[in-house]
Amino acid sequence: MAAVRSRLEKARRIVVKIGSSLLVDAKTGTIKASWLSSLIDDLADARVRGAEIIIVSSGAIALGRRTLGQAKGTLRLEQKQAAAAVGQIALAQAWAEALRTRNMVAAQVLVTLNDTEERRRYLNARATLTTLLEEEAVPVINENDTVATSEIRYGDNDRLAARVASMMSAD
Repeated sequence: MAAVRSRLEKARRIVVKIGSSLLVDAKTGTIKASWLSSLIDDLADARVRGAEIIIVSSGAIALGRRTLGQAKGTLRLEQKQAAAAVGQIALAQAWAEALRTRNMVAAQVLVTLNDTEERRRYLNARATLTTLLEEEAVPVINENDTVATSEIRYGDNDRLAARVASMMSAD
């Protein structure tokens, strides 16, 4: 564990992937505010050490399900996409408010895996993320589940986080 901590302390560019179960309380369908606050403290400490932070965050569907009153269980694709559309607003707001407490600016970035596969779109995404980091904003990336199809059914943000880490040459 000490070796991992040492590597993190030396890292200049870090991609942090946050899953829904870490961020959203399964019983209430709301943001785990104290957990998020603790994470933000850690990220702020990393920024003080000179690290650039990129967040890949899930949680939009989980937050949207609660807001829409969708029952637990399996949803049709269109229901998941509706939940994502509603929940993404709450997710972005939670990140913006939490980061603001430590004087950091959140930047919402919604992508699909195709945005990292097509060369022109890949280069544009990389340039935008690079500019956000240069401006000292914290990109908060999520899949654009409202328009995604196979990604929303077969995957999660793990693959997206790996692609972002590679694209941005994260440590």
